[in-house]
Amino acid sequence: MPPFRNFKEGSDLLASARKALDWQNLGFEYTKTDYRFSAVYENGSWSEGELLTSEMIQIHEGAPALHYAQQCFEGLKAQTAKDGRVLLFRPELNAQRMQNTAERLSMPAVPEELFIKGVMQAVSANQAWIPPYGSGASLYIRPLLIGVGENMGLKPAKRYEFRVIVSPVGPYYKSGGLSLISLAVSDFDRAAPHGTGDIKAGANYPGGLYATRKAKELGANEALYLDAAEHRYLEEAGSANILVSMAGNKLVTPKSAAILPSVTRRSIMTIAAEDLGMETEERAIDLRKEVGSFEEVAACGTAAVLSPVGKIWFDDHWHHFYANGEEVGPIMQKLYDLLCQLQSGEREDKYGWTREVAL
Repeated sequence: MPPFRNFKEGSDLLASARKALDWQNLGFEYTKTDYRFSAVYENGSWSEGELLTSEMIQIHEGAPALHYAQQCFEGLKAQTAKDGRVLLFRPELNAQRMQNTAERLSMPAVPEELFIKGVMQAVSANQAWIPPYGSGASLYIRPLLIGVGENMGLKPAKRYEFRVIVSPVGPYYKSGGLSLISLAVSDFDRAAPHGTGDIKAGANYPGGLYATRKAKELGANEALYLDAAEHRYLEEAGSANILVSMAGNKLVTPKSAAILPSVTRRSIMTIAAEDLGMETEERAIDLRKEVGSFEEVAACGTAAVLSPVGKIWFDDHWHHFYANGEEVGPIMQKLYDLLCQLQSGEREDKYGWTREVAL
């Protein structure tokens, strides 16, 4: 039985049980924790699920997850609030997005109730690994859905596993905190409209490793993708959506059927409209024609949170923002602060987006 699962004594108990890690200097890397949640789909139904101690997954060599990439994942975080509560941020949207992905990949949908149950149990069982408030770290939660049953032909698996693993992590980009990153436009395409770019399929990501490597050779943190048809319109970075602040108090984000619907991006657009009174718009953004009107740019996502972009490489030179790429702009700073304050329970959650984990 996992420790402390059936009672809660407040922040003092959580602090006393917490692992002795260098929380302020964690990277965005895997750390083995004590428990993970697992449920199995077979013969048309899901098991109730259970907590496991082994980090290893047994998978048949004929599994479609290995041969045909029939697998997907989600990403969300748990954070410690100032008053000791542990909060999730809009987990129901992650559950819905995994269901959409499962449908597209001919996999059984994970019921929202089972998804939330798995996340809650994995976090609660690993409370000793939840970073303390104010550390800049969080407990990253990675739900997986994989086709593990025996198969050989190109057809859906006969058996699936839904697993939730957690790991304490620091900032996604090594610079940490709210510091500037840089992006380089890739010559490669991430996804095409009506493909799989709008779902969180694992197969969407390995192709981007090469593009990001080439971007890093140019001095950028990550690749930035344009539309596959004309290579004109902004789409997204390798692991994050894009936000652009323009004149007239406007916040614009690219619109495309090939873009992953980020929970973070949707939340920031609401915050911009409701809290900052900005005009928000989701539309096609022609990079070359409109770059001169960009006042501030940022990448956003669960891992990246909100990372201002100081410069973008395209057409063989750097295009700078924010005082020649050295300072964070006021709009992205405000949006970052407002989002983080909500996620960490520092201000009233008028949207009802946070959900407390029972420890």
